[in-house]
Amino acid sequence: MPWSPSTPAAGERVIPSTKDRSSFAGRNAVYFSRPPSVSSSSSSSPSSPPPPYEDIHIVDKAIGSPPILSIGAVESATYASDVNPRILSTTPVTIHRKHGPSPPGWDHSADVTIPHLREALDSLDTQVASLLSKRQELESHLEQAVRSQSPIFRLPEELLSLIFVTGVCDAGDEDPLLVSSLMLVCRYWRDIVVDTPELWSTICISPHDSIEKARRRLSRSKSVPLDVTINFSPRVDNPSAVTENIVRAMDLFRPTLWRTRSFRLSVPNRPQAHAALLRCREDAPFLETLSICVYHSMQDDHHASPCLPLFNGYTPRLRSCSFTSFNFGWDRRIISGLRVLHLGGYWNGYSPSVETLLDVLRSCPDLQEFALRNMTDVDLDNLMLHDQEFSAAKVVKLPRLTKASFYYAGNMRTRLLLSQITFPALEALDLGYLDNLTPILEHLRQQSLTSLPLRHLRIESSLFNESKFVNLLRRLMSLTTLELIDIEDISCFLLKSLSAPPASHPWISPKLERLNLDGCTTLEWDALRTLVESRLAGKPSVSASATAGPRPVSSASASAYIHALASTRCNSPVPGPRRLSSIDVTRCHQISKEMVQWLRMYVRDVRCESVKSIWGDSILP
Repeated sequence: MPWSPSTPAAGERVIPSTKDRSSFAGRNAVYFSRPPSVSSSSSSSPSSPPPPYEDIHIVDKAIGSPPILSIGAVESATYASDVNPRILSTTPVTIHRKHGPSPPGWDHSADVTIPHLREALDSLDTQVASLLSKRQELESHLEQAVRSQSPIFRLPEELLSLIFVTGVCDAGDEDPLLVSSLMLVCRYWRDIVVDTPELWSTICISPHDSIEKARRRLSRSKSVPLDVTINFSPRVDNPSAVTENIVRAMDLFRPTLWRTRSFRLSVPNRPQAHAALLRCREDAPFLETLSICVYHSMQDDHHASPCLPLFNGYTPRLRSCSFTSFNFGWDRRIISGLRVLHLGGYWNGYSPSVETLLDVLRSCPDLQEFALRNMTDVDLDNLMLHDQEFSAAKVVKLPRLTKASFYYAGNMRTRLLLSQITFPALEALDLGYLDNLTPILEHLRQQSLTSLPLRHLRIESSLFNESKFVNLLRRLMSLTTLELIDIEDISCFLLKSLSAPPASHPWISPKLERLNLDGCTTLEWDALRTLVESRLAGKPSVSASATAGPRPVSSASASAYIHALASTRCNSPVPGPRRLSSIDVTRCHQISKEMVQWLRMYVRDVRCESVKSIWGDSILP
């Protein structure tokens, strides 16, 4: 029925509008946002708009109406689809009371239809969703505001960039940070990482690092010094593709050679190395480290001529060179003035002579580290001639040499080199696969007569005379680490000499703390146990002033005091050695599990092979 603004008749209930609800406060008004049941009959047009949600209420008591309806009363609300909203907001809605028995629940009139109520619920859901989205937006703003108060976000970008550079570039091998990990933290950190060129200065091209990645790093590095690495192992199936990739990589790096700080090239053969170095014709004023490695060192490729001069012969800052099987013609312009020199992988006609190596060492007076590895030895027929020539030759002085290594470098070559150079500051020496070391040990003993502060000595798979070796150890008072690897001639004589000195003689190597006996199968357990027990606690030296008593005053008594002091110093006990802190008995099968457990009671670090149980579990680490 259409809406009528007339006065409600008797027996009708009035539903006030939204603006009139305030007049019902305190009159026990009950509002229902959703009736329990709705009649399915509908007399209004289905196309009429739904009423406002806030106007669908059933008031229990109105002005001038009968008492409150019972719960079982059935009322119907009438709405019109063509009512002016202004009239609807001010005109009460009538509810007709139907007389007769009241069925349970509520029964609305046909004017309030199911679609109207559903649309009203949908409008409510839309409002709730809008409020939830606003709540999420406010929560995100709150989170950003709280995060902005964190100290890490209050740091200047320059300081944060410096922290990133320290964690990525200056950490070394102690768990360095990755640039990709920093970029995943947040967008702010990503922008700082991208704008920090030092983080992109390390560029590598290999089968696992593409040229596109190197090009991206090269563009982000701007103009900072670069660390370039080109590494292609010989396991690649297609050699022509490797050569093409090497050439493309060198064409990419060629314009940046002027700011390259370190350059490392590792290729399968010499022709590929020379093809790459043909593109190194420009000056390298910032180059400090140069490393060239050819994996196929035994390959005879005489057609591969050296490409000289490298970097136009201009490398004023070059301090470290490492050449493996690379034929550079022993050009002095590259290796002069070095601090570190490693040479290895030269066989047959490519191996350098002793005269060539001495000339190289003369051009590097400030050399600090020198290593020869995997070289064919010199000819034995000319050994006597070499001895006569070197006896009159000028000795090469290397006052800053602190570390030397001769690993399968030829017994005669090593012997002649050590006889013609002086190294008063040598602290670490490695000797491996050199057959008979007795003449070399004699040269070391002669050097120790002047100055030899050796702290680390390693001998691997070589033979020597034990008595002469003990005589050398007597001179090495600063020795802290002694490594004897795969030495099958160690007897109890050496260990007993280290255990107790002769009468009125100092201890042999009193500062020895780390002893490595890996692979020494002839080692006797009793001699090793005696060595450990003798060095458990050194005897403190007794001061002469504490035992001499008060100093006399007269001249006669002064003379007697001098003689007594001299005798006291002679009779004072020898200072004891240091306690062993590390022992390595790996691959010493004569050392049982019980012996290892005994060693661990007195030595802090004992290394041995892990003993497996029947189930494969490790018993001894």
